[in-house]
Amino acid sequence: MSNVFIAFQHNEESRPVVDAIIADNPNAVVAHSPGLVKIDAPNSLTIRRNTIEEQTGRPYDLQQIHVNLVTLSGHIDEDDDQLTLSWRH
Repeated sequence: MSNVFIAFQHNEESRPVVDAIIADNPNAVVAHSPGLVKIDAPNSLTIRRNTIEEQTGRPYDLQQIHVNLVTLSGHIDEDDDQLTLSWRH
């Protein structure tokens, strides 16, 4: 089993995205460092547009996560509703 990860700038814009990821991925581990929030998860991690919309109370274009995205690790499977990082075996 390998971890995937995603990291964002630590700011108010990325906070609802991080909260949504934590809500949808109970095995995720969040690490805060100065200016950065890194989220690790075993095997896969999914970011769902509708969960971010629940956090923000407004429509959200999933492409907006790229504005505060710093780095990620894993294969990306993305559509308008979700982005999933995983390691394909």
